[in-house]
Amino acid sequence: MADKTLICKDCGSEFVFTEGEQEFFKEKGFDNEPVRCPNCRKARKQNRNNFRRDYED
Repeated sequence: MADKTLICKDCGSEFVFTEGEQEFFKEKGFDNEPVRCPNCRKARKQNRNNFRRDYED
């Protein structure tokens, strides 16, 4: 298994999907490769958390 260069579907930048990340995904049973770069994944997660907090108040 080798590192893969992927394109983020949100921002269009290239990011590396490392061998270690691929092994982690495989161990967790994830079939698909990530479609967002780490920065966009973090931003998306933050937005979801903010959305939830708005409805919990």
